[in-house]
Amino acid sequence: MGMNFTVQESSALYGLLAETSSDVIIKTDRDGMIVHASPGIRKLGVEPHGDVGPHLLDLVAEQGRDAVTRALSSALEGRQGTRWTEFPAVTADARETWFEIRIRPLIEDSAVYGALAVMRSIDERRSLREQLFAATYTDPLTQLTNRAAFISMLEHMIAQGMEGCLAMFSIDFFRTINMKYGQTAGDDVLRVFADLLREMLRSDDIISRIGSERFAVLLPRTTPQQAQAICARVVTTMADLRQKVGDSRLAITASGSVASISESMDSTIERAELALFCAKAKGRNRLEMEKPRRAGV
Repeated sequence: MGMNFTVQESSALYGLLAETSSDVIIKTDRDGMIVHASPGIRKLGVEPHGDVGPHLLDLVAEQGRDAVTRALSSALEGRQGTRWTEFPAVTADARETWFEIRIRPLIEDSAVYGALAVMRSIDERRSLREQLFAATYTDPLTQLTNRAAFISMLEHMIAQGMEGCLAMFSIDFFRTINMKYGQTAGDDVLRVFADLLREMLRSDDIISRIGSERFAVLLPRTTPQQAQAICARVVTTMADLRQKVGDSRLAITASGSVASISESMDSTIERAELALFCAKAKGRNRLEMEKPRRAGV
């Protein structure tokens, strides 16, 4: 499966390839079947040989098929591809590896007779991108999503018209705990409550730390009555725990609230915050539901 190129193919190749040994060069026929490939294709479990090989799309995992199909079809229709397309390929050891590909047509006498593609691994780049994403949207102390992620997800739910509820929680007397026992003890309390939320809430619920001692939970497709039952158990269980703070084990409590996700993001947050304020004003260690609106208000 040698790499012998015509003048036109060489011209197309040099237009695509920024010389690097990690690139995989693939030549296809008019139907997208691989007819030549550089040795780097072995990393995908395809052994170069003299016969027509698999179809280019056979190298692409299911979730990347549509994007690569569009790029290949565009090239086989004679359009010069200038964009790189990212896709996952499944290697011989079944490990998902991410590549980017750019495909250009092979043309002779004004007729397209195949395509030339350059593939390169982008696993490291995607890994870095995912790490940066996690750093941007994750609270480093609790490893929950942060306020920015919470706002984004709530906006998405409202834009999609998704029904559900927003719950808010606040650790009671958190400033006093920090002042009396120190920030390390306060951090321990936050981690304990974050772990409790993970344990007691459902897999579909989205938990975020949105402030110093404040947490928000998005409960998709949940009625206010269901949310009330779930969140009341969280408040009760937190009060029953004895958290070690300094040399003592104290009952740390939390206040909570529930509001329906509706109207707008600002309205939803405002109603949940007002109900949380009421929970604190009524003595803390309790859950309050949003107040029903009077007709015409």
